[in-house]
Amino acid sequence: MFTIVEKKILAPKVTWFRVESPLIAKRHKPGQFVLLRVCEEGERFPLTIADSDKRTGTIILVSQEVGKSTGLLAQLEQGESILDVVGPLGKPTEIKKFGTVACIAGGIGAAPLYPIAKKMLEVGNRVVVYLGARNREAIILQHELSLVSDRLLIATDDGSSGYHGVVSELLRQHIRLGESCDHATAIGPLPMMKAVCAVTREYEIPTIVSLNPIMVDGTGMCGGCRVRVDGKIQFACVDGPEFDGHAVDFDSLAHRLRMYRDQEKCAMERAGVPHGA
Repeated sequence: MFTIVEKKILAPKVTWFRVESPLIAKRHKPGQFVLLRVCEEGERFPLTIADSDKRTGTIILVSQEVGKSTGLLAQLEQGESILDVVGPLGKPTEIKKFGTVACIAGGIGAAPLYPIAKKMLEVGNRVVVYLGARNREAIILQHELSLVSDRLLIATDDGSSGYHGVVSELLRQHIRLGESCDHATAIGPLPMMKAVCAVTREYEIPTIVSLNPIMVDGTGMCGGCRVRVDGKIQFACVDGPEFDGHAVDFDSLAHRLRMYRDQEKCAMERAGVPHGA
């Protein structure tokens, strides 16, 4: 059992947890994730580790309610426990001095982007964070990301904060205006990562994306998290979760993620999880 020692609401249907897990905190590196199971009857699902503290033996997890399991997780309170937290899993982010690094987040992608930006800055890169969201209320970790970057820019779909438009277009505008960029990391919804990669491909900027498909065992045995990268089948749990964004087949992955929507809706209704997540 993994005790929740602190809980905060960051935005509508986005919850921040500090979870007691000394062994995972000790081994965690940026880019890695854990597999959670909230209760005995629950399914396993992945969450990228947003931060860790070896001294306190805790990890930070940020979850958005998108289905039954994330809805059940959101209902847990401080002092309660998560049944299973397995990890750290996946290959860590390649952290080295690239020069100027663009860290682009869409929505909840700001959480897994945080430890990457932090380490990129620590090794001597100039870090520019592009933080995108639907609206002002959906922006998360703005202050925390501002502390681990040289510059932070915001884009909202409705224009309620920062640039009025999607974050990929904000990135394109700044590159056109002469903003240097030697390396990019993008984390967020598939359409957002696909759009960012279209921009960086145009300017020949190496780009890494973090993929979060359906996972079951986290060992590559079930094949549930398979993705097509450079024409070959890869498994996000063991080969990723980070891949060359210019080689990812985003369309086939989006199709697979849509396959279980009806079943997920039925599961939410049976569990009594509110709709609209």
